[in-house]
Amino acid sequence: MKDILKTFPSNLLCFSHLRWDFVYQRPQHLLSRFSNYSTVYVLEEPIFDAKDDGHISFTNRGNNIIVGVPHLPEGLSHEEINASMTDLVDQFLQGKNLDNFAFWYYSPMFLSISEKHTPKLTIYDCMDELSAFKNAPKELTQMEKKLLGRADVVFTGGQSLYEAKKHQHPNIHPFPSSIEKEHFQKARTVKDQPADQAGIEGIKLGFYGVLDERFDIDLIKGIADARPEWQIILIGPVVKIDPATLPTNSNIHYMGQKSYQELPAYLSGWDIALIPFAINESTKFISPTKTPEYLSAGIPVVSTPIKDVINPYGRHKLVSIGMNADDFIEAIERELNTTNRSAWLAKTDLFLADKSWDNTVDKMMQLMNRHLNSDFSIAS
Repeated sequence: MKDILKTFPSNLLCFSHLRWDFVYQRPQHLLSRFSNYSTVYVLEEPIFDAKDDGHISFTNRGNNIIVGVPHLPEGLSHEEINASMTDLVDQFLQGKNLDNFAFWYYSPMFLSISEKHTPKLTIYDCMDELSAFKNAPKELTQMEKKLLGRADVVFTGGQSLYEAKKHQHPNIHPFPSSIEKEHFQKARTVKDQPADQAGIEGIKLGFYGVLDERFDIDLIKGIADARPEWQIILIGPVVKIDPATLPTNSNIHYMGQKSYQELPAYLSGWDIALIPFAINESTKFISPTKTPEYLSAGIPVVSTPIKDVINPYGRHKLVSIGMNADDFIEAIERELNTTNRSAWLAKTDLFLADKSWDNTVDKMMQLMNRHLNSDFSIAS
């Protein structure tokens, strides 16, 4: 790692459409580790509350991480927003040596406000197919093509996304969701559930994550209708969908958003963990981080047929796969009737043994350092 420190830029500027204080997921896991090598600046999308022409408020989050939130006045057109954001990025970078910077993109849309600048290293961590998401900007696909043309290294958030994009860049690598095993294994030994879950009696089926267009509302309602004695725990914010469309069965419990630190305590009380994603364009290439997290907690998992869950987790018989409510109920009942899971748990732990965000960052750093040392070329 000493060689990496010699060549890797001392500053990493991340352009992120996901807010640092939203759900703790891939960006936070990766960037918090990259902060061991560089000062990490996370530039978020703007909020419109400024009384001036616009500014960025920076907050030091410790451990070499600084989060920047652009504040713009209300009522700006799309063109005016872009112009203001471009000015703010220019101001931030003014006088700085870009040979000491890496640019890290989560959304290609940020390229329009930063493309005049040429850092030492440009990385695109393509964690999702954003163009398939609800309310995606119409320019996103074209902007991604431009970003792929500028990026030195491209990472994808899963194997299926890699397969879809591997011909679009000569230096692209798959990095599926990983895990902090020590954190989630706490669920195996926690004795006291959080108060808002402890009072819910009966078999508990749980899910945590964002409830958005990827969430299969009909599947959850179908399970709740068919098995009213089962309690369904749903943890997470409701985003981009009307909350009124969510089922209101008495055995469905909406717990709201919980912190990353709280999750093992909730997991400790679940009998089965669910991955109830709809099969649609927005889920075609996702690699749910919760899959290895659930498994590390030692909880049986039932998932819809998401490609990156089927392979590898379904293929290795670590996760049960179901298409509809009947399939899920059958799989859940089979798991509930299993009295000895020791063989499954040992197999799961062995599979997860080399999976960690630390290992992911080490491998990413090796690839970026390889480029910086000019070992990689299109002809190689």
